[in-house]
Amino acid sequence: MLAPLLVIWPMSLALTWLAAQGIANKPYDRALLESVRTLAQRIEPGERGIRFDLPKETARLFRADELDNVYYQVLGTRGEFVSGDRDLPVPPDGDGGVLGEPRIRDDEVQDDSVRVVYVWVAVPGSSRPALVQVGETLTKRSRLATEIIKGVILPQFVILPVAVLLVWFALARGLAPLNALQRRIRERHSDDLSPIDVHDVPEEVSPLVQAFNDLLERQQGSMSTQKRFLADAAHQLKTPLAGLRMQAELAARAVASGNGDARALQASLEHMANASQRAAHMVNQLLSMARADAQAGIAARAVLDLRVLAIDVVRDFVPKALDKGIDLGYEGPEPVPDDASEADTAAVDCRVLGHPLLLRELIANLVDNALQYTPTRGTVTVRLLVDPFGQVVVLQVEDSGPGIPQAEKDLVFQPFYRALGTPVDGSGLGLAIVAEIAAQHGTTIALDDARSGAQIPPGEGPGARFTLRLPRAQPSPPSDDADLAQTQTQTQTQA
Repeated sequence: MLAPLLVIWPMSLALTWLAAQGIANKPYDRALLESVRTLAQRIEPGERGIRFDLPKETARLFRADELDNVYYQVLGTRGEFVSGDRDLPVPPDGDGGVLGEPRIRDDEVQDDSVRVVYVWVAVPGSSRPALVQVGETLTKRSRLATEIIKGVILPQFVILPVAVLLVWFALARGLAPLNALQRRIRERHSDDLSPIDVHDVPEEVSPLVQAFNDLLERQQGSMSTQKRFLADAAHQLKTPLAGLRMQAELAARAVASGNGDARALQASLEHMANASQRAAHMVNQLLSMARADAQAGIAARAVLDLRVLAIDVVRDFVPKALDKGIDLGYEGPEPVPDDASEADTAAVDCRVLGHPLLLRELIANLVDNALQYTPTRGTVTVRLLVDPFGQVVVLQVEDSGPGIPQAEKDLVFQPFYRALGTPVDGSGLGLAIVAEIAAQHGTTIALDDARSGAQIPPGEGPGARFTLRLPRAQPSPPSDDADLAQTQTQTQTQA
């Protein structure tokens, strides 16, 4: 704040000087105007132009000035000199002015600056006017302007330091609470996420402190969620690891004693393989959830074709479906050929704005969950529907498994929750990952029965249908990069 004051002060001096010049000129210009009018009244028409009579005493009184030199001049209708001072210059050419209206100009007489007031006087019987002008040097004006400037500037020399001290004191006093707040934040421990008391902070920064408290609250909630997740993960990993260790110890004892038969040893090895497989599956699920959480804030969203993504995931799970004897299929728009019309392309536009890796993980978890719970000779269908009115792309994964009871439909999306009485091995993380990814894309996953209200064949269940509605991406002008990405996508789909 001191720098602007130091810049404004010279500007104030310049403006004060200009204002003082205007103020000093006004009274003396008014006196010159009265003098010009007085001289103009003494002009009378004569035989050879005009006649001007000014008594010597009046002329002496007119020139009486202790500080300045006063000049006057009277010129006839033909420009001839009539009376006064010959050294006073005439107005410039073209400056005829209005008859009877005094005008003011700045000029020089014998290298002295003068202020001149002149008037063109109409003379009866003549088509040309006479000229009367009075000039005065600028000594009195300069002195008056100097006095005005002194009266204004001298107080500023006192006011400016006082203003600087007041500003310094006000800022120091105003920043004191901020310095105290800074010390309080610096002295906090890294694990102290309690909110800051807003009653002890300045009113101006109170919204900032409240926003910081909101950030601390969200960070505390995130850390609490991570702690609970790690505790649950450690607890869930204990079971397969403990079973793996127990089976390894049993196999080692049987081999060491030499009494174990091949069947018992084979059973132990199979249990070890199953336990290690469950542990590996759970670790992969934990990594997937951690990746989903990490990429929520850093992964860049892009326009992608959900149709191509769904077909690729279905193809990846075909071997697993064949091993279990399950009919895995895709229902929805097929890839559009290159020669398709623009209307046909728009009708099956399945482009959405999202994270490619996360959406692929979402579809893969839904398909894997459906294959896990669908019995042999069952069906799993990945379906895509385009809703042109709602401007959304609907993704559905439907199976013919035992279904999920109504009371547990909200619980299955919680981490590590598994329905009771199911013989399927699982970690309880697949649907939690799906819900997390859906929330990051601004939508929710809906769960209902696949055969609600329909006749269920013997030996089959009501099945489950997971529905996700993603907003369609707005069309954008084609670019070279977009054309290249579309060509690569079509090439992968054909392959």
